[in-house]
Amino acid sequence: MSRTVVRFSLRATPHWGVLFGRSIAPLASQARSTGELLEICWDQIWATEAQSATIPLGEVELLAPVTDRQQFICQGVNYRSHIAESGLRPENFPFNTIFTKASSCITAADAPVVRPARVQLLDYEIELGLVLRKSLPAGTRVAPEDLPQWLAGVTIVNDLSARDVQLPQGQFYKGKSYRGFGPVGPGLVLLTPQEWARWPELHMRLSVNGQSRQEAYCADMIHGPAATLTELAAMHDLHAGDLIATGTPAGCAARAPGKLVMFIFKHLLSEAGKWRIFIRKGLSNPAYLRPGDRIQASIRTDDGLIDLGEQNTRITAP
Repeated sequence: MSRTVVRFSLRATPHWGVLFGRSIAPLASQARSTGELLEICWDQIWATEAQSATIPLGEVELLAPVTDRQQFICQGVNYRSHIAESGLRPENFPFNTIFTKASSCITAADAPVVRPARVQLLDYEIELGLVLRKSLPAGTRVAPEDLPQWLAGVTIVNDLSARDVQLPQGQFYKGKSYRGFGPVGPGLVLLTPQEWARWPELHMRLSVNGQSRQEAYCADMIHGPAATLTELAAMHDLHAGDLIATGTPAGCAARAPGKLVMFIFKHLLSEAGKWRIFIRKGLSNPAYLRPGDRIQASIRTDDGLIDLGEQNTRITAP
């Protein structure tokens, strides 16, 4: 049965623990990073029992279970529905699209997020986050049945994105890395080998102010975890505690314009003119996030046996 690891602040000091219902069993670890915790305390986490849960959840502040200085790697256009709503064709993306976010953008699941004064088109993206259990040697080939060997667990990621920076400037990193643009958690759910086989059954849901915006199963992913780990291992080093956000389904605020508008954009407008119209049109789109909006995001199997919890994020003004 899965275990949920949480990082929390008690009397202004960060701690690690295992969540049982509404209580936390503290871990005897001063690990400075998620990777250090997983490398040193793996057996301790699984050996922790419910009777050790002595700290009420309501008496602490939850922190993000993935610490800074871990790599924050992202997959783009990894759901067919998201490709379609972007006005693109899945067959034109036979490759895995990889980019990064700054780890300094990671924040707690319930922490308020400031929409920077410079950003007008703030978008949401619910994603399944994978967290490395240990370093992945160069050239490792990962089969689906090998996931428990290399991955520790899963968590909820909201890949908040400034579309008026990301798209007109062609700057994924810049448009997605403002402080607070990476709510992660509330916990890191460690899975058993049997549970890892159920990752396609995980059901993602995101709503804004109570209105459903995104809903999909992880089975709709184009490039699954095993293939992505294999590809990344061929490129660069991955270490314990590193985070991989696996892409988002349809339902984002940003949508592709119609065919006529696309023709005009392509043939009749300059690049600068195209993006001026894109931003002007976006300003009238109520789906983009504004100060005061509240985002709820959850990921769980329909039978509830694997439950990653729920994020509750409030957007605020600078």
